[in-house]
Amino acid sequence: METVSLEKVESTNLYGKEHLNELADKTVVHARKQTAGRGRMQRQWVDLGEGNLFMSFILKPSDSFDEIYSNLTQYLSVKLCKILENYGLTPQIKWPNDVLVNGKKIAGILSETVMQGNKFKGLVLGIGVNLHADADSVKLVKDKEITALNMEIGKDVDIDNFRENLCTDFYVEYSEFLKYGFEFIKSDYVKRASFLDKEVCVKVFDTEKRGIAKAITDKGELVLNNNNKELVLTIGDIL
Repeated sequence: METVSLEKVESTNLYGKEHLNELADKTVVHARKQTAGRGRMQRQWVDLGEGNLFMSFILKPSDSFDEIYSNLTQYLSVKLCKILENYGLTPQIKWPNDVLVNGKKIAGILSETVMQGNKFKGLVLGIGVNLHADADSVKLVKDKEITALNMEIGKDVDIDNFRENLCTDFYVEYSEFLKYGFEFIKSDYVKRASFLDKEVCVKVFDTEKRGIAKAITDKGELVLNNNNKELVLTIGDIL
């Protein structure tokens, strides 16, 4: 695993996409400060300052795109949960890949596919984890409640140690995940799911779908039940 360490960058995902050709497979790009981070659906990822994790995995698993690559965000969400559990926490996942602690968002994950014409060039899998923040800074995020690891455990976090552990855990079973897909992590994912058997509203582009979250398919899709009608969602965000 190669590592690129940056002092300051717009976003590690953008850097990864711009330098994809010269970056080796499985390279990790991380930065001390990120000025223009983004989340899913083009949402801004608020920078709470230094001491937080801004990182992207550069992945070139094959010369052609496989649908299981879209589940890598869910694979990473499970790996992050396991790291947080080592700190004595009980994190949960909100479909598809938000990680929550005590009902508050602690991380954002964004995967971007890079194509050159019809040729698949690779994936840039980015993650931002709030490791250090205070009560005033988390209030900067207006649309949802967020938290940080130091606030949850009551002490500072060694960012280098956290990053190294997450990278190690990510790659330990990465090859197995590529072989078996979402089914490889399904049980780990489902037991941390915060939304199952609850009524949810899912934003899918410009529309909203409502229903009881009944299940997760073997492909990581969300199954909603609305008036005894089943709806399977492959993309969206639980509001």
